[in-house]
Amino acid sequence: MTWLEIISWISITLSALQALIITIDVIRYPQKMMPIMNIVWPLTGLYFPIAGIWAYYGLGRAKGEMNHEEMEHHDHGEHNHGSDHHDMHHHGHGDKPFWQSVFVSTTHCSSGCSLGDMIGAPLVFYTGFLIAGSELLTDYVVEFILAFIFGIAFQYYGMGFQKHDQPGQAIKDAIKADTWSLICFEIGMFGWMALAYYGFFVNMPEPNTAVFWFMMQLAMMLGFLTSYPANWLLVKKGIKHAM
Repeated sequence: MTWLEIISWISITLSALQALIITIDVIRYPQKMMPIMNIVWPLTGLYFPIAGIWAYYGLGRAKGEMNHEEMEHHDHGEHNHGSDHHDMHHHGHGDKPFWQSVFVSTTHCSSGCSLGDMIGAPLVFYTGFLIAGSELLTDYVVEFILAFIFGIAFQYYGMGFQKHDQPGQAIKDAIKADTWSLICFEIGMFGWMALAYYGFFVNMPEPNTAVFWFMMQLAMMLGFLTSYPANWLLVKKGIKHAM
């Protein structure tokens, strides 16, 4: 076993373990205000070793443990604080620094994208389906389509749009809020995978190897970083809600 394989197994095992820990915890303490985060946080742990579990316990879990009545009481008590509170509530949560709210919003976007990528890569590999004879191009197309579907779905359900009285408009709002950040995520991810295919390996490891999934983890982490500025801008402009 090579050193890269050892590192890959360590990273994958660590991520799987922290995803399991987060899953158990969200079952015990489900996030009721935004239930989609009960899926987002385990996915974040699955592709983001160390930082994923830190983000959950440091930025996500406390919010999840606050029940609906406490949130209503908090909002009612702060209602008369003027426009400053309105702006803070609009951008997410006044008790959380802006960069942290954007960080959580980015986990939301990135998890939907990552789920599409996690499904797309083995789907292409095991079906043998190719576009223009290129496995990488096929990966890009299939993964982008799935990432877009999951990303928009996460955004739609994340903001409670499943209860919206105008579902058509709600879908448009979800697309508007998530498309740019989704594209930025895939730029980072696809860029890293292109380097892996054409620069790091003579023969790219396949999806039935630990090294491939370690490369995917690194690609998803880079995608998170490239989508963070987009989420910052979207939240700042009020197009997307901070969390």
